[in-house]
Amino acid sequence: MKIVVISDTHGQHAKLKLPKGEVLVHAGDLTLTGNKTDTLRFLNWFGKQDFQHKIFVAGNHDFFFEKESTAQIEKIIPPGITYLKDSGTTVNGLSVWGSPVTPWFQNWAFNRHPGDDIKRHWNLIPSGTDILITHGPVYGTLDQNAEGQHIGCKDLLQKVKEIKPSVHLFGHIHESYGIAVKYRVKFMNASVLNERYQLVNKPLELEL
Repeated sequence: MKIVVISDTHGQHAKLKLPKGEVLVHAGDLTLTGNKTDTLRFLNWFGKQDFQHKIFVAGNHDFFFEKESTAQIEKIIPPGITYLKDSGTTVNGLSVWGSPVTPWFQNWAFNRHPGDDIKRHWNLIPSGTDILITHGPVYGTLDQNAEGQHIGCKDLLQKVKEIKPSVHLFGHIHESYGIAVKYRVKFMNASVLNERYQLVNKPLELEL
């Protein structure tokens, strides 16, 4: 099964050239400002992509998904798209879990404080998860900003080391696009935009 992974398109999704695959994953920051118009524009595009499974989580820019009710969100998501918000699904026998949560930074969407506030989200991730999708990275892996600071989540790192998913898909830190393997987990930062919000990175591909 081939999975194509993108993240942090920030409204520039239509410029992407997607490789073929069975599963398309977007790891959040679909929009730049998180308004309804931009959200609908993304969902319309996402729903038209030629993949058997289309899965996404929201990101810290995607305020619409934090402010609106679950009922309203369900109304606008096209058929064939799976939206994960501290929830899971199964794809071809593989267990997938997704969360939009990231550590607190200037009160963006889905920000949570370190410790108990954010751990209550990570504690929901079940053992046996094969594919973990979060908007942000764990601490110390593909999480360096332009100043070279590691700004990933230490609490998420502990959970990932505990459950050891086959792969952890994320974005959020545009400067750290790429792939790394640690703790017997494949980490993939699929941010397609750089720190200047220029579309410079290609979608990542994964065979499972």
